Amino acid sequence: MMAWCRIHFNLNLSSPSDSALIPHTCHSHTPSSSSSSSSLFRTTTRKISLSNVQRRSCVAVSSHMTMEEKPVSDNRMLVYVPPHPLIKHWVSVLRNEQTPCPIFRNAMAELGRLLMYEASRDWLPTVAGEIQSPMGVASVEFIDPREPVAVIPILRAGLALAEHASSILPATKTYHLGISRNEETLQPTIYLNKLPEKFTEGSKAFVVDPMLATGGTIVAALNLLKERGVSNKHIKVISAVAAPPALQKLSEQFPGLHVYTGIIDPTVNEKGFIIPGLGDAGDRSYGT
Repeated sequence: MMAWCRIHFNLNLSSPSDSALIPHTCHSHTPSSSSSSSSLFRTTTRKISLSNVQRRSCVAVSSHMTMEEKPVSDNRMLVYVPPHPLIKHWVSVLRNEQTPCPIFRNAMAELGRLLMYEASRDWLPTVAGEIQSPMGVASVEFIDPREPVAVIPILRAGLALAEHASSILPATKTYHLGISRNEETLQPTIYLNKLPEKFTEGSKAFVVDPMLATGGTIVAALNLLKERGVSNKHIKVISAVAAPPALQKLSEQFPGLHVYTGIIDPTVNEKGFIIPGLGDAGDRSYGT
């Protein structure tokens, strides 16, 4: 059992035809390290789960909080927003319209490093044994090199967010996916696919997509992985900024998926850009 803080809030729909308020629920939890009630508020990661309601563009308008004991469901999509000050710092650098291209790309890489570090907790396969240290025999645990994690950046901006993957993950394989979005229809088109025909059973994958806006691109990418034998529970999505329309699609179509993001913004505009977001992550990363 874990201590949960349930936050109830209403979603104000952006479409004129959907002017009613729809109740929605997010959950955050922290493992309790002692019997003291104050330990409930010492958190390392904020976890949010999205219930399956009809997908809409939305913003939060009111909230209240209640405490309860609730087990974690394995079939629920979970969204993590780690409350680390460095994550907040790099998100702030990315948001600034005055940030020059080289610094923007470096900030994206640093944010990706931190998010992948958080996402790899209690997830990477390990091997245990003993080694001889200069002072004696020591019990040790290494990341198992026989089970490399697949790192799948979605071009272009995914390359920047995934840049430091190999520096924090001892065993990786990188597969590139190129997916463009039609600026009028907002529908995705796959122009590059370097995924294998089949992944081995139990393969783990980081799918790296900086902007989860309308959700079309990330859904197309995850469907490709599903076709190749990777289960939802073995996939972790890494993003810089996420918005409700994309998260709702993922919640409906990929139960058990885990998403790690730097921040959740309230809405997406008619052109498919997250508001306030950080602009076009690909253009700002590569100066185009």
